Amino acid sequence: MLTTKQKSFLKSEAHHLAPIFQVGKGGVSDAMLVQIKEALEKRELVKISILQNNEDGKDEVAKALAKGTKSQLVQLIGHTVVLYKQSVNNKRIELPVKR
Repeated sequence: MLTTKQKSFLKSEAHHLAPIFQVGKGGVSDAMLVQIKEALEKRELVKISILQNNEDGKDEVAKALAKGTKSQLVQLIGHTVVLYKQSVNNKRIELPVKR
């Protein structure tokens, strides 16, 4: 679990990122989850946009994305989800130390 300080740090890191995935009418699919997992392994931090035509609630979509990718939900702001997962081979983000 991420601390409040770590989440704040990750939010600031994600601020300049553009969403690289979109969840539309079809909702969250297995193929999408595979692609997001690969992106998380490379980048550690990703933004995902939930389109207006999505039929599921944005909270449910955010939880499904986090659970399906085994990542941490950093933020759900508007229709944008920010996910974090520490990379095994491409560690780039140094989180503030837990106290």
